[in-house]
Amino acid sequence: MKKIIIVIIVFIVGYFGFQYFFNKEKTKAEEAIGQLVEEKDKDWVSLFDGKTFKGWHNYKSDSISNQWQIVDSAMVFTPHPDKPSGINNLVTDKEYTNFKLSIDWKISEAGNSGIFWGVFEGGDFSVPYQTGPEIQILDDERHPDKAYLTHRAGSLYDMIAPSEVTVKNAGQWNTCILEINHSNNSGKVWLNGILIVSFPVHGEEWNALIVNSKFKDWGGFGIYRTGRLGLQDHGNIVSFKNIKIIEL
Repeated sequence: MKKIIIVIIVFIVGYFGFQYFFNKEKTKAEEAIGQLVEEKDKDWVSLFDGKTFKGWHNYKSDSISNQWQIVDSAMVFTPHPDKPSGINNLVTDKEYTNFKLSIDWKISEAGNSGIFWGVFEGGDFSVPYQTGPEIQILDDERHPDKAYLTHRAGSLYDMIAPSEVTVKNAGQWNTCILEINHSNNSGKVWLNGILIVSFPVHGEEWNALIVNSKFKDWGGFGIYRTGRLGLQDHGNIVSFKNIKIIEL
């Protein structure tokens, strides 16, 4: 009987100890997100009012495809089976150089999308990813790209893998914070409060990343220090909200 009581006590202590640790870590992550988003709160500028697409347009277009709709204060892309996919990428009207961007995203099951920066809207380019590097959005559980570490959610796509898995399941909201600073040659990605990717944004190290990626022969890729921000149409349902920016 004493042994049974001891086992029960050990189980109870272990269970509540785990719950305490889990909740503590969860709180730390939530606090980290809050600190990042609230930092210099007065300087944050909203890029989406939750009601209109003011400040955005389809790449190289004056209009926005009706495959983009505003649903429950979020931008939602829903592909149409009879319309081509991959060409209805959103970009900001304004260009940015040094900034901290905060954006919430939600991906559908087996879905794929991305967040671009340094997008050049000119020349013979037809889509943002020809010039703008991408922070990957992915359903890491179901999409086949999960087989490639540098293609998983939060990665600097095809260049740097996330240091740990912090993405939530498909259908749940994630908070991504992207910092690009050419003044100190630094790029950083936080996903759900955890810093998961750091990288240079220009110079020899940046060029080496490109050379070792699928983009090595893409003239114009990753060379524009000032450019538009973009949200990708990858042919899957994806949602964005709470989009805000601080220029550094």
